[in-house]
Amino acid sequence: MDKHKGILLESGTNEIEIVEFSIGSNKFGINVIKVKEIIKPVPVTYIPHSHTHVEGIIELRGEVLPVVDMAKALGFPPSAEPAQDKFIVAEFNMQKMVFHVHSVTQIHRISWESIEKPSGMNKGLLDQIVGIISLEGNMILLVDFEKIVVDINPEAGLRSGRLMNFDARERSEKRVLVAEDSPLLRQLLNDTLAAAGYVNLKFFDNGREMLDYLETVRESGKKMTDEVKLIITDIEMPKMDGLYLTKYLKADDTFRELPVIIFSSLITEDLRHKGKMVGADAQVSKPDIGGLINYMDQLIL
Repeated sequence: MDKHKGILLESGTNEIEIVEFSIGSNKFGINVIKVKEIIKPVPVTYIPHSHTHVEGIIELRGEVLPVVDMAKALGFPPSAEPAQDKFIVAEFNMQKMVFHVHSVTQIHRISWESIEKPSGMNKGLLDQIVGIISLEGNMILLVDFEKIVVDINPEAGLRSGRLMNFDARERSEKRVLVAEDSPLLRQLLNDTLAAAGYVNLKFFDNGREMLDYLETVRESGKKMTDEVKLIITDIEMPKMDGLYLTKYLKADDTFRELPVIIFSSLITEDLRHKGKMVGADAQVSKPDIGGLINYMDQLIL
């Protein structure tokens, strides 16, 4: 399952391919786009005083990578059959790391429409889950890997302190729409963008909700570019992902003039072509909030 280059989806289909893996008897999933390769476990060098979820480090093709014990991170006991364990080498948020899981089984192609958002009333394990998939009688839980990484290393997350180098800003009343499924990131974006002067923000849980709002603006008869000046969207979202949303907007006569910035942990040099294919005006990798604001300054008229 090296690199997955032959199976990556065409951009803008509103589908996701996930690698199914297990921890104990539970089934979980990770977006194929995040996965660089899957390998058998290799000896790990322990690092004193490291986070309890970090097993240590390994060297892989000249790179030193941290290894995260997913059983500990998700609150499960150690593997009952260590010989079956696997290392998932992943890249997102501008960094590479390794996730130690108990097995890797298969790849599924699923529509974002069929992925349910966990209920806000759920606690415990589901706090680390971004989506629930019911497939052939099984429940597959999409893991919030970004949250796991930030729990281990808060410096890897989006923080208002990343704006310290920005000069004082004038208040901007120009409306910016943001599609982001994480409540935590929505709040952080609200705070950091407001600190940068962008105070007229409207947030949506996913691309479908944003598109529904844009359709109501169209039906009102108001000029679209008078009501909306810029769109920011994540990629991974239930119901409608950011690539499909961008492709739809750029193919529509009413919406195509709206600048779209994709702000996602999946923006890497290897995957930047996906955003270009759907017509994004700019792409910024989380957590580079400074880069996001620089593009906003350039694109908002």
